[in-house]
Amino acid sequence: MTPTPATPEKIVETAVGYMAAQQLFAANRIGLFPALAAGPLGPAELAERTGKPEKIVRILGDALAARGLLSRVDGRYALTSETAEYLGGGGLDLAPFLTFLETISYPHWLQFARTADTGEPGELDLDGDRWTTFLGGVMVYNALHARMLARNFDFGGYKNLLDLGGLSAEFALQALRANDVLRATFVYDPRSVDPVTAAVTEFADRTTVVGASTPGAEPPGEFDLVMVNHVVHRFSVDENRAILRHARAAAAPGARLLLLDFFLDEDASPRDLDALHAGEYLVIDGTVVYPERDVRGWLAGAGWRPVDRLTLPGSPRVLVAEAV
Repeated sequence: MTPTPATPEKIVETAVGYMAAQQLFAANRIGLFPALAAGPLGPAELAERTGKPEKIVRILGDALAARGLLSRVDGRYALTSETAEYLGGGGLDLAPFLTFLETISYPHWLQFARTADTGEPGELDLDGDRWTTFLGGVMVYNALHARMLARNFDFGGYKNLLDLGGLSAEFALQALRANDVLRATFVYDPRSVDPVTAAVTEFADRTTVVGASTPGAEPPGEFDLVMVNHVVHRFSVDENRAILRHARAAAAPGARLLLLDFFLDEDASPRDLDALHAGEYLVIDGTVVYPERDVRGWLAGAGWRPVDRLTLPGSPRVLVAEAV
């Protein structure tokens, strides 16, 4: 049998990936997706609706249709179910996340050559409005992760939740909405106490917010569900081991731990989202996406037995563990 000739598609598609990203960012910035929310439009109509040249909206429309982010039928562009839900006003709006990627993340990646040569992060400028853009994008991305977790994990049957060291209250809020007998205790960095307290106002009678340094926090109580979301990549190996020990000390026997983060796997086909975020975290601020094997070792050493791994769409993975 004649072997199939090698082709350059994957190399070229990866090398020009930044072009697709910039076209998505531009479409987001000019309001192309909201413009299509009411129904399909041809290039001239879309140009009129967005106030941009017809040649631009045609390029953007064709490029996004080629990537499955729009449909194109008889020369008219329409939202797909995904863009209708996440960019067209149908559900969680990811527009702030795309704005963060365009204005903060992408320019910062221009320093990645130095990071690749030295292993050191770039210089991050968050002065002026850039901090608001950064925080807005990160919080929207976290809200996406929280929704994907709620779709893939059953929060029913639990009574006492500990949310330890996270960045967003949305994960616990999704759990509280899904389970009307659940109580939640947030142990967050002291700087987060006021915004978290404000975020959980609707559940004030079922929530407690405590300020404590994450590596040193030792929450009292016996929780049957523990969340450690977007914590691991922000701390050192020794700090993570301590965090997981403290989480176990606060957990009842048989309690479940949800450890959400990006991890470098050893699967036959690695998931690119985790490896891409390893580069993002390193170039942005020097934080680390750890190998999953290492994290599982820390869990075992802290008294947790991994029982499952959830791969959330467009989001991190979750290591599910049981207190032993």
